[in-house]
Amino acid sequence: MSKKYKMIVVDDHPIVISGISGLLSDLENVEIIEKMQSGISLLDYIENNETDLVLIDIFLPGSTGIDLCKAIKQKYPQVVVIGMSSQSERSLVMQFIQNGGNGYILKSASFDEFKNCINQAIEGEIVFSDEVKAIVSQPMSEDLDTIPSLSRREKDIAVLLSKGKQTQEIADELFLSFLTVQTHRRNILQKYKTKNVAELITLLLKNNLLD
Repeated sequence: MSKKYKMIVVDDHPIVISGISGLLSDLENVEIIEKMQSGISLLDYIENNETDLVLIDIFLPGSTGIDLCKAIKQKYPQVVVIGMSSQSERSLVMQFIQNGGNGYILKSASFDEFKNCINQAIEGEIVFSDEVKAIVSQPMSEDLDTIPSLSRREKDIAVLLSKGKQTQEIADELFLSFLTVQTHRRNILQKYKTKNVAELITLLLKNNLLD
């Protein structure tokens, strides 16, 4: 009898957990052992329960899937960690992989994409759903030392930050959740290696990235 790989699904939306779990219930070699709506107790759970695979949402309350991936890989490098998101921005994908992630799947991916990605990741491959694969395979027009560009959503948030708006005000204006804006804000700071908003806005203005 082939081994059943023990998997944890982490997403803050119960309907997504239910949908993903139903989608993956047909996988003969994977057993979902736990479903979580935040990453708060994730590391403790892995500490006390044999875990082979974690399927984790990129945007989570408290700590992001990107940060949790790094923490898991530092403590349990053998655990396969696959990120999932509704967003396919290249910067998010690459940040997740740089933190040790084994793959990145869009939530809109088909069952076959989920199945193939999970099976290939178990075999040790870095995996992407089809749409993500197309994005990361595009040649970079700039080298790593060049100032990265802002995505449309990041630019919307950065422009409002430059006007002195607070996170909740930005969330209200753009019809986003507080958490989503907070996560984007943190990712923008990390992307440009800046310590605070003032330093970030100075850099963006200097490089004409808010025009």
